[in-house]
Amino acid sequence: MRAAILPLAFAALATPALSDNHVGARVTGDIQNRDGEIIGSISAFETASGIVRVSVQATGLTPGPHAIHFHETGECVGDFTSAGGHIAGGMEHGLVEGGPHPGDMPNALVQDEQVLAVEVFNSRISVEEHLRDSDGAAFIIHEGADDYTSQPSGDAGSRVACAVLNLEPM
Repeated sequence: MRAAILPLAFAALATPALSDNHVGARVTGDIQNRDGEIIGSISAFETASGIVRVSVQATGLTPGPHAIHFHETGECVGDFTSAGGHIAGGMEHGLVEGGPHPGDMPNALVQDEQVLAVEVFNSRISVEEHLRDSDGAAFIIHEGADDYTSQPSGDAGSRVACAVLNLEPM
């Protein structure tokens, strides 16, 4: 069976979150822009099915599609290249043979109101294995869309927002 990543829903920031029931570890982070301003938040946790539910909310972004990925190092400094590459797990990037990376997710659409609100199911990532390793992990929003084929990261442009993922108590 092929692993899948499925968009769950797009919603406005004021919409109440879906059920927050989780069985495994949970990571959260404040999303900051390059000026260091907090513009949103991310939460990711393992569900009873073993799939990780990722919830992202952010404001002040350019309207249009933006690539979103988990990156290998929990650091958000300067232009956010400090976060390293995608969490790759020995896979290729995108929707190509040998892909996608565990850290790859579908593009998120920012509406004219400059709001990004998305929930995604990711069956390839593990909170314990990928997001809580010794150097942590980060969540990145890129300036443009992921083309799902270019190696190693989808030709999505520069990194415009970043969140260091922190373990939350269970």
